[in-house]
Amino acid sequence: MNSQQNQIVSARVVRGHRVASGLNENPRFPGGTLRMQIPHFRRLGFDISQLYLGTLNVSIAPLQYRVARPRCTFSNVKWHPTEPAEDFSFFDVRVLLPGGEMVDGFIYYPHPETKPEHFQAPDVLELLLPFLKGIKYGMELSLKIPAGQMTFAEQSIQPVQPAAAGTDKTLQA
Repeated sequence: MNSQQNQIVSARVVRGHRVASGLNENPRFPGGTLRMQIPHFRRLGFDISQLYLGTLNVSIAPLQYRVARPRCTFSNVKWHPTEPAEDFSFFDVRVLLPGGEMVDGFIYYPHPETKPEHFQAPDVLELLLPFLKGIKYGMELSLKIPAGQMTFAEQSIQPVQPAAAGTDKTLQA
């Protein structure tokens, strides 16, 4: 993480859609979306292959975030043979675990305006980190995020399209 000023945000581990990791067993995404996306990101100069192939979802409620200046953004990434291309941004994050250990990774942000499904609530961030033992739903973490990359506020600042009705099975994470 670079030396620019950081902001500290409290977060709580929440259940995600389990699509990035492939744990929802959706046959459209064998092994998960991240496994399918990694070669495309690597070709674009961003290698996340050393990180766990799944996201750790955290709620920052009552805060919500706004994208400012990501570490990097990739537009029109055609990572799936039948799904539309998507835009992705990544942000630096350092996670402070309950025992005091700090772990560096990225906030993974598939842009909602190009994403066909599996939308996140406006207070949920998806973290790409090395595999962490002992993480449980409800666990409290602290996130250190460069001030120039994201902003945070308590009011609704970035609506996210809700998931379609009747897709609960696909949305389990």
